[in-house]
Amino acid sequence: MKQRNSLVKQTSGPMLRNAEYIGLGEDPSPQMDKYQKVSIIPLVFLIFYEVSGGPFGVEDSVQAAGPLLALLGFLVFAIIWSVPEALITAEMGTMFPENGGYVVWVSSALGPYWGFQQGWMKWLSGVIDNALYPVLFLDYLKSTIPALEGGLPRVTAILVLTALLTYMNYRGLTIVGWVAVLLGVFSLLPFIVMGFIAIPKLEPSRWFVVDLDNVDWNLYLNTLFWNLNYWDSVSTLAGEVENPSRTFPKALFYAFILVVSGYIFPLLVGTGAIPLQRELWSDGYFSEIAKMLGGVWLRSWIQGASALSNMGMFVAEMSSDSFQLQGMAELGMLPAIFGKRSRYGTPLIGILFSASGVILLSWLSFQEIVAAENYLYCFGMLMEFIAFVKLRIKCPAVSRPYKIPISTVGAILICFPPTLLIFVVLALASLKVMVISILGIIIGLVLEPCLRFSEKKRWLRFQRSSDLLDFQATDHLYNES
Repeated sequence: MKQRNSLVKQTSGPMLRNAEYIGLGEDPSPQMDKYQKVSIIPLVFLIFYEVSGGPFGVEDSVQAAGPLLALLGFLVFAIIWSVPEALITAEMGTMFPENGGYVVWVSSALGPYWGFQQGWMKWLSGVIDNALYPVLFLDYLKSTIPALEGGLPRVTAILVLTALLTYMNYRGLTIVGWVAVLLGVFSLLPFIVMGFIAIPKLEPSRWFVVDLDNVDWNLYLNTLFWNLNYWDSVSTLAGEVENPSRTFPKALFYAFILVVSGYIFPLLVGTGAIPLQRELWSDGYFSEIAKMLGGVWLRSWIQGASALSNMGMFVAEMSSDSFQLQGMAELGMLPAIFGKRSRYGTPLIGILFSASGVILLSWLSFQEIVAAENYLYCFGMLMEFIAFVKLRIKCPAVSRPYKIPISTVGAILICFPPTLLIFVVLALASLKVMVISILGIIIGLVLEPCLRFSEKKRWLRFQRSSDLLDFQATDHLYNES
């Protein structure tokens, strides 16, 4: 303890956190500084793709609830869910600017066992999320290439697409970030063009159509939830960000504006310019709207934009998932091999594991994938909220380069609306989704003690898991400093 005390007394702010989680006598920066850091513009688009990627996939909200509730849903949901999650990510991400993100947050507040459970649930949720993008990609192309609707051609297309995008992640996060910028611009541009073309055909009265007796609340809430969550995913690669204490909050703010406007504007165009046929509003319908408004050329552009958008979402999510595994290895939660980097600075084993999970889960339908990942994600978010509040109460004086300007009571209140929403989403899940998700949670509860046993028997090599401090020790050390 004397060694730890002397080290903490020499540090403050970010260096205090490095002492607690990364080195306890070792400097983590030399290895990380060998690789090029991500700047603010690529980070904005990485967040954009981890959360959204554009309006592809929001069509089900109109089918489930009609135009008015779809539009209101994306506005209200953004306020009660996305804003708190983004603000908490900004505060905690600058407080703990290391790879692993929310795993580090929960470990510091609740201990390494629950930190592992957080990492397992969020990683599994992210892999399930990534399994969506080949499905969405092929759904947008199947009207042009009918062979992709099923069978061997569809399976082959999923495998080839996964392999190509996995290789892009292997080549480096900086490349992924700037590719995300180019893909984001190309993916949003056709909707701007479609908006100008639709102006003469807009009928504002169509936006206010609502039928409360004919609402599929499960599909509606899951669609909103899926399209407006994952703001915390970027925290898992915080160690790769240039000047995270300044870059993180700004990037989250700009990404929020981009995400919300990227949903609302196309919905206003699609529902206002085309007579409503709710049964047609499913994933891929925006390309048909484009054809009705601008012709085949605009539909082809939307389809191409969807394909590229799904590429962007895939590589951004895989980056987050793989760097999370690397961060967990550095914390001693996973075998040390997960912490090894390729010559491009990327976590090779984490990438391969994430890609394998995508392939295994691609057999689920779009709606089932969305519901299953939401279910797992909800449990992870509950632990994040608990960690956020507990660190505010027990460790108020630790440096927070960005701090939400609210009191401790405010920190509790800001978590209340999204927590209530979480319980609604959990309650509406189908039995199949509950079984799949709870089975995944049980695997994590058993996996952690199995890994600790293998570490004790020296069957697998781990990094310094003994250096993890629980929250009480962290608070004690800080007070002594």
